[in-house]
Amino acid sequence: NGARLALMPQRDWDVNAAAVRALPVLEKIQKESGKASLADIIVLAGVVGVEKAASAAGLSIHVPFAPGRVDARQDQTDIEMFELLEPIADGFRNYRARLDVSTTESLLIDKAQQLTLTAPEMTALVGGMRVLGANFDGSKNGVFTDRVGVLSNDFFVNLLDMRYEWKATD
Repeated sequence: NGARLALMPQRDWDVNAAAVRALPVLEKIQKESGKASLADIIVLAGVVGVEKAASAAGLSIHVPFAPGRVDARQDQTDIEMFELLEPIADGFRNYRARLDVSTTESLLIDKAQQLTLTAPEMTALVGGMRVLGANFDGSKNGVFTDRVGVLSNDFFVNLLDMRYEWKATD
């Protein structure tokens, strides 16, 4: 997305707080590289994160990376228009800003459809994000693992464990 995470208004969105805290490190790497875009560095950081989490689970994987993204500039960003894109929910990161709009599960499915994910892909992404500890604001809700940061199936093992009786809370 042109590294718009580093620009206003996305830089100030609550949902992006954790990513914004990482920006100084990524910006330093970008400057030291001399030619990589911040957008490429952000994507590469995600690639490295997934490979590291898989390695922690005892797996050796290679996530392909293709450089070539270009960074957007603040003067190319219509702040008022971008403010309309601020998410009210992101079920993949357990984020919900407003309770007066639809149900949480409907908003998750809506986001998955925007990303053109199938139901199995959505399910895998939710489980993966939870075990990686990628919840908004460091929340432990729904993490279902004692090995946060390890790309494992712990989320699903614990979710489906018959020893647990799940009950609605709202």
